[in-house]
Amino acid sequence: MRKTKIESKDIAPPVGPYNHAVSVSKLIFLSGQIPLDKNGSLVAEGVKEQTLQCLNNIEAVLKTVGKNREDIVKTTIFLVNMNDFNEVNAVYSAFFENTVYPARTTVEVGRLPREAKIEIEAIAAY
Repeated sequence: MRKTKIESKDIAPPVGPYNHAVSVSKLIFLSGQIPLDKNGSLVAEGVKEQTLQCLNNIEAVLKTVGKNREDIVKTTIFLVNMNDFNEVNAVYSAFFENTVYPARTTVEVGRLPREAKIEIEAIAAY
């Protein structure tokens, strides 16, 4: 098994001892993305804007290796407030429009880094 690190210059660098993503075999495991802009600042708008930032960050990492949202097979969404579920779904649905929706898990959590409202991780396939 060979692991390859994937880093994107188009999003903020990791804030800890991890990579944006790691590929193994024909899979890409993307670290959870909180809604940070390229400069590492939290997108302070509502959960809709934060959701889109997370998804755009994930796609930026995938573009580093010539992949995109169509290659995502699984996502996990971490929400601080499950009452935001419908707003997240609206953005998520539009983002993945005209693709096969990935398998997905959504869980409510007590707190996220930088007081983000949402974090999204993903798995993509070659």
